Amino acid sequence: MLDIKLIRDDPEVVRQALEKRGDSAPLDEILRLDERWRQLLREMETLRAERNEVSKRLGRMADKPPQLIADMRRIGERISSLEAEIGQLGAELEDHLLRLPNIPAADVPVGNDERDNIEVRSWGQPRHFSFTPLPHWELGERLGIIDFQRGVKLSGSRFYILRGLGAHLQRGLIAFMLDLHTNEHGYTEIYPPFMVKRECMVGSSNLPKFADNLYHDEEDDLWFVPTAEVPLTNLHRDEILPPGSLPLHYVAYTACFRREKMAAGKDTRGIKRGHQFDKVELYKFTEPEASDDALDRMVKDAEDVCRRLDIPYRVVQLCTGDLGFASAKSFDIEMWAPGCGEWLEVSSCSNCSDFQARRANSRYRPKPQAGPRFPHTLNGSGLALPRVLISVLENYQQADGSVTVPEPLRPYIGTETIRAS
Repeated sequence: MLDIKLIRDDPEVVRQALEKRGDSAPLDEILRLDERWRQLLREMETLRAERNEVSKRLGRMADKPPQLIADMRRIGERISSLEAEIGQLGAELEDHLLRLPNIPAADVPVGNDERDNIEVRSWGQPRHFSFTPLPHWELGERLGIIDFQRGVKLSGSRFYILRGLGAHLQRGLIAFMLDLHTNEHGYTEIYPPFMVKRECMVGSSNLPKFADNLYHDEEDDLWFVPTAEVPLTNLHRDEILPPGSLPLHYVAYTACFRREKMAAGKDTRGIKRGHQFDKVELYKFTEPEASDDALDRMVKDAEDVCRRLDIPYRVVQLCTGDLGFASAKSFDIEMWAPGCGEWLEVSSCSNCSDFQARRANSRYRPKPQAGPRFPHTLNGSGLALPRVLISVLENYQQADGSVTVPEPLRPYIGTETIRAS
């Protein structure tokens, strides 16, 4: 959430940021509601003070003048009316503010969409095959490790089953990434719930704007997480962290659930885009002055997974028009998939500045006795499945139809080769 003081004091900065994003949020309506809300609040405070003064005068009188009593009743009725109107205006204003995206950082390139993103660097060379590499959906079925038909039978479209060494490979990738980030990159592992309260979705910026893309249990008002970013954002909700607490670096595995309404018709072949998928998430709470360096480090930690798997990748900086709702600055990491013939996004690392911390009311004290401040929050996949699984299968396929298991994964899988059973 943006600071309402910033919107009041410098609305043109916010307006220009929205234009760079291509967002049509009703800034003028927000300013109008805020002005009206403050006007009524001032009136109510004045009337309350007047009521207190009249009440004191009445208390000192033996005979209560009827006119003074009538004035008290009139003031009380107006205060009640103002309280109701202020509450309604406040709720409307908050809803608008919650739908307002973050302001892009000054060094984010201006652009309209993903075509205006900028490649920052790349690593590795795409492999040359002596045969035509197969896409993962053919490889998986031939090897007997991906079952599309039974996935659809169980749950419908965009679901699938991993079986045998396919399931083992998925589990091994998750364990490998968690071990790497905890043992070598300095993250603390968290195993969070996969369902959260409504206020957690608000804190992470998923609600109210993206409700249509989320799965929801209406009876208990619990929401299935679209990413571990949601519970990690809210770990310190409504807390004030003591001096010296920051930075905090967390890593978590969760299954993720998304309706994918916004991606209708995209990537329907294979397992690139499903309603349920696994992800290892990186998350940081930092002091504002340290967040840019923390983002650079997070990107490098995610890149390290790609390098160790020896899969070509590239890093792309997102332009203003392609930034996520909560992000002030983002870098995507894309692995090469030779069977699909495309770059697959396996991580998006973002600095969300204090946008999420404000929504979740997470604060810290920089020094003893100092006033609390909002930290900056950062998130990124470290990495996301099933796209890493796709890249492994397609990059390590052999002419005989088998798949060589990347060396770092062999201790987790217990075999060097995946063959048709």
